[in-house]
Amino acid sequence: MRAWKLDDFGFDNLHLYDDVPVPVPGPGEILVKVAAAALNYRDKALVEGIYAPEKMPKGLIPVADFAGSVAALGEGVTKFAVGDRVTSHFYLDWIDGPWRESYTDRQTGGPLDGGLAEYAVLTEAAAMSTPAHLSDEGAATLPIAALTPWFAMREYGDIGIGDTVLVQGTGGVSVFATQIATALGARVIGTSSSDDKLKRIRELGATDTINYRTTPDWAAAALELTGGEGVDMVIDVVGGTGLTDSVRAVKGSGMVAVVGFLDGQTSPLDLMSVIWRQARVQGIAVGHVRAFERLLRFVGEHRIRPVVDSVFDLEDAREAYERLNQGPFGKVVIKIA
Repeated sequence: MRAWKLDDFGFDNLHLYDDVPVPVPGPGEILVKVAAAALNYRDKALVEGIYAPEKMPKGLIPVADFAGSVAALGEGVTKFAVGDRVTSHFYLDWIDGPWRESYTDRQTGGPLDGGLAEYAVLTEAAAMSTPAHLSDEGAATLPIAALTPWFAMREYGDIGIGDTVLVQGTGGVSVFATQIATALGARVIGTSSSDDKLKRIRELGATDTINYRTTPDWAAAALELTGGEGVDMVIDVVGGTGLTDSVRAVKGSGMVAVVGFLDGQTSPLDLMSVIWRQARVQGIAVGHVRAFERLLRFVGEHRIRPVVDSVFDLEDAREAYERLNQGPFGKVVIKIA
C-alpha cells in the first residue's frame, strides 16, 4: 500500500512509500480502507519533533484522524461488518472515565500508526460509525477537532442556553467550537486578526467578534461585551503568554479550557488572576469514546457540517501540512482514495 512514513523528525524526513505492507487486524481489531485523513496542529508538531518526541518511533505513519470503510475483520469483532463506514477515535483504550497516562501509549498517528496511508488498523472499540449525512472527508475532521471543544463544553463544563463562550481563532478546533456552542444555544464571541475570517465565523453562529490585532486587549473587550461580567468559558488554542488574558476574560468561577499551544508549551500565568476569579484552568486532551459517541449523535441531530478549508491528494501531503501552517479557516483534509 501507499503510505507516508516519518523516518526521523523534520519534514525532510517525511516520505511517501509505495510498498508498505498492508497491516493485518488482530483479535478485536478492524482493517480500515482509508478514504480521507484530516490534519491537526498536533500532526505538524509531531513531525517537527515538539510533540512527545520520546514516544514516537522512527518509521511512524502519521496523522491521527481518518475515516473510511471496513475492509477486514479481526477475530471476535461483532460491532462492524465489512463495508461499514467508520471514523477513527484518537485513543484506542480510553473508553470512559478519568484520563490515564497509559492512554498516551495507544494514540493513532503517534505512537501508533495513523491514517496517512491507504489502510489502517483500529480496535473495534475505537472505531465509530460515521454519521450518515457526512462524507468521509467531513467525518475525518471530527475525532480531535470536534471532540476537543465538545469535551470541554459538555464533559468538563455544562454549556447551554444563556452561557457565553469565547473562541480563539478560526482553525479547525475553533470553527467546531463555534458550531457546537451555537447549536447548544450559547452566545459565542469569536476572535481573529482577520476581519474576513471574523465575518465568516459570524456566519457560523458567532454573535460578537473581536479583532485582536486592532484590539490587542481582547480580554477587556470581552469583559465589555458581557457587561463587565466575563464569559463562562474560553476555548484557548494559543496557550503561552496569552493564558493570563484568557483568565482575565472569564467570569467568577469560569473555565479556561486549554486545548492548544500555538504560542508555546509554557506559560507565565498570573496566579492572582486565577485566585481572585476562582477560575478553573482545565487542560483538554481530546476525550474518551463515550463522549465521542454523544458528539456524533449531536452532530447528526443538528446536521452540523464540518468546514473544510482545502482538500489535497495523498501524494500532496506536504502541501497539506504547509496549508495548515498558513492558518486555514476550518480543516485541511487529505484524500486517500
